[in-house]
Amino acid sequence: MAKVEALPYDDRTVYSVAAFNRGVGQWLGRLPTVWVEGEVTELRRHERWATVFFTLKDPADGSCVGVTMARGKFDALRLDLTDGERVHVFGRPELFEQRGEFKLRALSIERFGLGAHLANLERLKTSLAAEGLFADARKRPLPFLPRRIGVVTGNDAAAKRDVVTTIRSRFPPASVLVAETYVQGPRAAGEIVAAIGALCEQPDVDVIVLTRGGGSFEDLLPFSDERVVRAVAGCRVPVVSAVGHEQDTPLCDLAADVRASTPTAAGKLVVPELSELCSRLDRARDALARNARRSLERDRQRLARSAERLRSGPRIAVQREGMRLARTRERLRLAPVLAVERKRAALENRAAKLGALSPLQTLRRGYAIVRTESGSVVGVTEHVTIGDHVDVTLAEGGFGARVEEVTP
Repeated sequence: MAKVEALPYDDRTVYSVAAFNRGVGQWLGRLPTVWVEGEVTELRRHERWATVFFTLKDPADGSCVGVTMARGKFDALRLDLTDGERVHVFGRPELFEQRGEFKLRALSIERFGLGAHLANLERLKTSLAAEGLFADARKRPLPFLPRRIGVVTGNDAAAKRDVVTTIRSRFPPASVLVAETYVQGPRAAGEIVAAIGALCEQPDVDVIVLTRGGGSFEDLLPFSDERVVRAVAGCRVPVVSAVGHEQDTPLCDLAADVRASTPTAAGKLVVPELSELCSRLDRARDALARNARRSLERDRQRLARSAERLRSGPRIAVQREGMRLARTRERLRLAPVLAVERKRAALENRAAKLGALSPLQTLRRGYAIVRTESGSVVGVTEHVTIGDHVDVTLAEGGFGARVEEVTP
């Protein structure tokens, strides 16, 4: 251990800065390890860094102390800490002599529970969600071509530059109205609400972008303030929230109509790409021209067919009438022949029927007609007796016969 020596002055004891810091550091080194409770803020960890840095904050009065911890020990705990969580840190105080910075070198960390801010935010989030402020049903679509774009952002902020530059590059004719205000600190929430209200009073503003760049957990707290959330939800025009980075989700993001991951992404959401829009218009214009030409060509062909029908109509009518008259003359010429033919066919039909009913047809099949001497037709044996003379008529001719036997 290096000795702390004073500089040689006659009437006083004077230490160099290095000696002073070394002496204080040695004195702090004699202090015991302790447990310290607070909320994690400004957590910084990088794969290339050997040390993890964060700030431990007292939620009661805002007192802070910087904390360092070896990255290997921090990763081994697998706590996945985020800003706002309340923890117990076990470590010892030490002074970084080169810069005179007082730190707490952490040896272990235990999660104590949600920090006061996170607990309050969770309660507020649950309450506002129950009111329906975060419901998808109340979210509105963004206008395709807004007449004027309102931007609520910090003064000389990189977020303002990113949003405005993106809008101007994508759609140069766009009209942008910027309302600069506080975006962090105790006055920020009220000023943000006032800026949103002022933009809503402008009659041409069709959409509002609420934006700021990344920051610590405390820096983004105004965007989770109940007043800001209600102002976003009650805004008369759609609101795009682009606060912080992708992993940051303040409550205004949930109430906004659209959430953008970055200010640049917000600029892309509110206006279309002018070159792409012009290309679409050119394609639509060409399609309309082709459709118009096709329609004109169809109408021209339809008119040509109609004209041809009008020119050929009388000639076709005369031809049709001539054919109809010829068919009539032919029918008149053939009418007597057809009438005689029909009569002949009817007579033949009747003759065939009469022939079928003639007794001669029955006789030709081998039957005969037997009559007594008185001319009566013998139908049963009772009409004749043995010894009677009868006449037998055949299909052709006949003969006489005497009854010699009667069979009952």
